[in-house]
Amino acid sequence: MSKKVVIIGGGYGGLRAIEFLAKYKDIHITLIDKNPYHYLQTEAYGYIAGRFDIHDIAIDLDKWCSGFKNKVNFVYEKATFIDYEKQTVEISEGQIAYDYLVIATGAQTNFFSFIEGLRENSYGVKNLRRAYNFRKEFEDLIYKKLQNEEFKDESDINLAIGGAGLSGVEVAAEMANVIQIYSKTIGERAKAIKIYLIDASDTILPGMSPYIVTNTKKRLEKLGVKILTSAFIDKLDKTFIYFKNGEKLHYHFMIFTGGIKASNLNNTVDNEKNRINQFIANEELNIHNSKNIFAIGDCVEMRDIKGNILPPTAQTAEKSAEYVAKTIRKRIDSQSTKPFDANVSGMFIALGGQYAVGEMFQCIKVKGYWAYLLKKAITYAYYLGLHLRINTGYKNRIKDMSLND
Repeated sequence: MSKKVVIIGGGYGGLRAIEFLAKYKDIHITLIDKNPYHYLQTEAYGYIAGRFDIHDIAIDLDKWCSGFKNKVNFVYEKATFIDYEKQTVEISEGQIAYDYLVIATGAQTNFFSFIEGLRENSYGVKNLRRAYNFRKEFEDLIYKKLQNEEFKDESDINLAIGGAGLSGVEVAAEMANVIQIYSKTIGERAKAIKIYLIDASDTILPGMSPYIVTNTKKRLEKLGVKILTSAFIDKLDKTFIYFKNGEKLHYHFMIFTGGIKASNLNNTVDNEKNRINQFIANEELNIHNSKNIFAIGDCVEMRDIKGNILPPTAQTAEKSAEYVAKTIRKRIDSQSTKPFDANVSGMFIALGGQYAVGEMFQCIKVKGYWAYLLKKAITYAYYLGLHLRINTGYKNRIKDMSLND
């Protein structure tokens, strides 16, 4: 008898789990997502800066699911509640039954409530709509400079990035690189556009290796990024960022990457959570004391076998997805399972143009063009896999339409 696996969330983890489970004939998968697309969030830095287009960072989920030849059904709805006794997921148009449930709803930008005006006056990158709005602001600024339109109320145009973690650093570097490129078009006027990278920590990229931190800082400084560390933001209004030390920064617009919190679906689930609303799962990534309910990716706090918290990255989401898919298969077959055990294999940071810094397996260190090529190859392999599946789905749709005529 076929087992029903329901996956909530079409992010990196959700899609990887489907890839692993769809090869089994006795498993039927339903993917639920409130958006009709998969957002390649790791490429947001290039989209915001105008180097990538929308088709580079968004994939149609319906077409992608169709590529599995009726093995995967896509439901474009928002999951609102999980009924554990009935084993159903509630959506606006009814209920979807499951034998196994995988929650992969990811995270959202945590616009800290203790920073007055932060949410109202800044953009995030976790949400495609916010990233799109920020891109429009950035392109409009470049256009005005191209037209030689003066900003009457300020000599410099300050663009602020709150949070010097992975996303903040990549966005800052890409924007600074784009401004340098545009200097060939808009000349000296480009120098009036300043990028400020702000973080409350005493360093950029807190928690990362000295090699990555040192070389990233050198690259940012070369690009002209102004780095403000140990800088605690007190509040924002439409014109100024106010710091706790009494200083203030006049800014044009701000993007905030300084924190995440789990998606709102977590609020409806009776399970222990951490301070950013992520699930606290057991060693096999089960929640709600249920052997058939799993949480993967950014919506759950994940640790390695030593108890160290793993960073909320696409890599971690995919590793948790692979583990859960294999565990579901073993449980269907009544086989024993092992605890989740993963680590960070490597880290690559895009730093504007054809430049990156990376480290693999804690021993291979690379920077510059070769690091850029390695990161590009990893991204391209993922992107190509998605598009091959979409192409298959498109052909399947055409074939089905022909049979129905």
